Amino acid sequence: MTAAVHMKIFLAAILVFTPLASYAHKVLYIADGDSLTLQAGRKRIKLRLAGIDAPEIKQAFGQQARQSLYQLCWGKDASYDAKAVDQFGRTVATLRCDGIDIGRAQVERGMAWAAARAGSGSDLKMLETAARAARAGLWSDPNPVAPWRFRHGTNAGAACHTGPRGGRYQWINGRKMYGC
Repeated sequence: MTAAVHMKIFLAAILVFTPLASYAHKVLYIADGDSLTLQAGRKRIKLRLAGIDAPEIKQAFGQQARQSLYQLCWGKDASYDAKAVDQFGRTVATLRCDGIDIGRAQVERGMAWAAARAGSGSDLKMLETAARAARAGLWSDPNPVAPWRFRHGTNAGAACHTGPRGGRYQWINGRKMYGC
């Protein structure tokens, strides 16, 4: 056989064994500003965006964060890179819709906080700082409430304490909450 015949057989084998759009998943449902469901073949995958935390639906800017995620992903090719699985069984992942990093876009638009675990020099923290300075999205609110505080409730009358290493905390609903 000639080299041209070998090349044609090789290309045909690649086409047969490689799906053309293996990276493209369909967005089925958008739960809030950092959670959605994808259709990947016959499987449905619940995703939680890695590195960010968006307002809860019933929280101020919760609906806007969901709408922002909808605008970024609905009807577009979505691909993800799984990082972990959370306590609710969702895949924690970075998500791209039409090539756009969605976590970064949500933070840049002021629709999410950079995760507390991200270091102060991280890209997401810098994007959050820029969004705060521009008063974009949720940062237009004079007192935005972080989703992790909203989920655990707040108690305005709770006393603020200082720990042995200078950390400030409150006891809210039996839990020690830092940052008062």
